[in-house]
Amino acid sequence: MGIHILLLTASAVVSKNLSPTPPMGWMNWEVFRCEVDCAAHNESCINEYLYTTMTDRLVDDGYLKAGYNSIHIDDCWMNEVPDRDQNGKLFPNPQRFPNGMKWIGDYMHNRSVDFGLYTAESPLTCEGYPASAKHEDIDAVTFADWGVDYMKVDGCWYNNVSYYATGYPAMGTALRNSGRDIVYSCSWPAYLGSNESTKPYDSMVASHCNLWRNWHDIQCNWESLSSIIEYWGQWGPVMKNAGKSGVWNDPDQLLIGNDCITVDEARTQMSIWCIIAAPLMMGNDLRIVPEDHKEILLNAEAIAVNQDPLGQQGIRTFNGSSYQ
Repeated sequence: MGIHILLLTASAVVSKNLSPTPPMGWMNWEVFRCEVDCAAHNESCINEYLYTTMTDRLVDDGYLKAGYNSIHIDDCWMNEVPDRDQNGKLFPNPQRFPNGMKWIGDYMHNRSVDFGLYTAESPLTCEGYPASAKHEDIDAVTFADWGVDYMKVDGCWYNNVSYYATGYPAMGTALRNSGRDIVYSCSWPAYLGSNESTKPYDSMVASHCNLWRNWHDIQCNWESLSSIIEYWGQWGPVMKNAGKSGVWNDPDQLLIGNDCITVDEARTQMSIWCIIAAPLMMGNDLRIVPEDHKEILLNAEAIAVNQDPLGQQGIRTFNGSSYQ
């Protein structure tokens, strides 16, 4: 009897659902990219002021109440030289993050906001900063010590993508063993081309990925947005079989709130993203979101579709020349 109880407990740990509905929040990359010149761009620099400010806007402007419950620091937060401290740990640039990452995590948590962070399963991040390949165990524990709730793990700087088949599982195992529940966003399939039917979804699930970026980065224009919509229309039936509650296909950030798309285009993106059960990660400047775009982002009925606990991804059922 005691052996059976032990096995059931272990199974429960392995199958723990860290993301029962698509994640929602705000991420800096689409607007702020890798701006690190704080003297010249003090309002848009990748530093602790940006993230504490966006945390406040998320809470005070009603986004948290609507379900957007996380703030995500993307690339370029790391110190470059030295790339690790005397204990072999990553650490943030001290000029831009003088209080450290745990302080930022505590700031977010004190406002009931989850803390998202970025690394890459490669020697360097996409912008050339220190990353986590072959440092998975120590980095996962470091992230857990900082109070990180969500890790976006990119994959630049490897010409041989075969490494990802061992690197992403290593990071997934390290995060699971870190002592903290951390949602794991894998960019693994985004580096494997444009045929979703050949991508190793079972391996991604086995690697503890809770969501994954499937395809190209979104750019702030309708051409990019519409190409992603078409890609999901084409490959939706394949991706639907891979995605479910706890593991999500990710078409990339919401452009809503920026002046690069119209209100009608913003409504289109929100509608499609909600139907396909996509993560709703805002990629805007929360300080200057136009009111008509804000109404779209806060649409409770659309969000309810996205956050349906059944976790079923909608697909395109008809493709005509003038409408879909």
